[in-house]
Amino acid sequence: MNAEVAHATTDKRIMDVIYIQRAVNVWRMKGDRIVFTNGCFDILHRGHVEYLQEAAALGDRLIIGLNSDSSVRRLGKADDRPLNDQDSRAKVLAALRLVDAVVIFDQDTPLELITAIGPDVLVKGGDWKADQIVGANVVIARGGEVRSLKLVDGFSTTALVERIRHGS
Repeated sequence: MNAEVAHATTDKRIMDVIYIQRAVNVWRMKGDRIVFTNGCFDILHRGHVEYLQEAAALGDRLIIGLNSDSSVRRLGKADDRPLNDQDSRAKVLAALRLVDAVVIFDQDTPLELITAIGPDVLVKGGDWKADQIVGANVVIARGGEVRSLKLVDGFSTTALVERIRHGS
């Protein structure tokens, strides 16, 4: 992990790769089913919440891989994105009862994180076909499943930002 991803926090649910691997080992010993998803989660909205609720229902523990600030910029969403810094975004996600862990990653994709965690279920939004989801082959090779969940119509961070910018 680079220095940008390292952060000081008192929230036990915001973890680095080493801690999440330890937590996953403990959860697995208890028989818990591990669900993983990832994203930028720049401005949390109803679409995110419903998506995360559906993802959490697929298992016992929900882990979110959160794009670092620099990885969000490399995605090319907009020059001023992310609007909220990675620590703020992680704190908001970790405050959700249904979230068991948030791990900030700096790579362009969450593949390394998915490989390190080895989730039982890998989830992305419906704009991703299951066979196009990064890490799908890793999860399937371990006997897990990959799911593409339906998006909530009318809710996207990009659309929300545009409405705010244009005052509508």
